[in-house]
Parts: sequence; structure tokens; C-alpha cells
Amino acid sequence: MTLTTQTLLTQKSQHQVAAFDDADIQQYLPLVPGWTLEQGKLVKAFSFEDYHETLAFVNAIAYVIHAEDHHPELVVTYNRCVAKFDTHSVNEGRGGLSINDFICAAKVDAIFHQTFS
Repeated sequence: MTLTTQTLLTQKSQHQVAAFDDADIQQYLPLVPGWTLEQGKLVKAFSFEDYHETLAFVNAIAYVIHAEDHHPELVVTYNRCVAKFDTHSVNEGRGGLSINDFICAAKVDAIFHQTFS
């Protein structure tokens, strides 16, 4: 199967036990443009016109991330939201990245591009 962003958008998050290794991460990272790796997390900053737009984005992604049962750390300021995904349950509870982080990153991007760009 060829991996694409569309592939990620059609998948649902599921409980993961094993974390991605570096090769997996490098394979999936190009599928979510603009996301970077920072301190073991998948991270992206989204910019907006004002606080109202920023909160509208947070509310829009809240539904999706709740449905996926995979919740990022969000840093919300006046015209910016930084989303940080990782999977706490992998590596025997030590955390890491999993397919769920990339699925949710792709879905958050889709909401941003569909609604705010």
C-alpha cells in the first residue's frame, strides 16, 4: 500500500502499544507537511487573524480529536495555536510517536486548510 496523506485521513486512531522507530517516523513525516519533531513530539503552529479565529480553530479540532480519542497538547495565544501530538501509552507507558499522531495531524491540517486558509 502506498502511503499518502489521504490514507491517513481515512484511518481511525486505535490503541497502540509499540512506538514508531526512526524509520517509521521518517516515512510518515512527509505526509504531514509543516509538522516537525520537537522533543519527541509532532508539532505545528497555526496562525490566525485574531483570538476569535484561534478559538474557532480549537473548537473545530476538538470534535475531531475527541472522536479519535487522541488528544494533543495545545498552546493557545491571541492569534496562534501550537498543537503537539505524541502517544503516552506506547513504549510501556514511556511514550513516543505512533500512527495515531500522524492520523490526527493530517486531520487537524485538513480542518485548518478547509476552514482557515
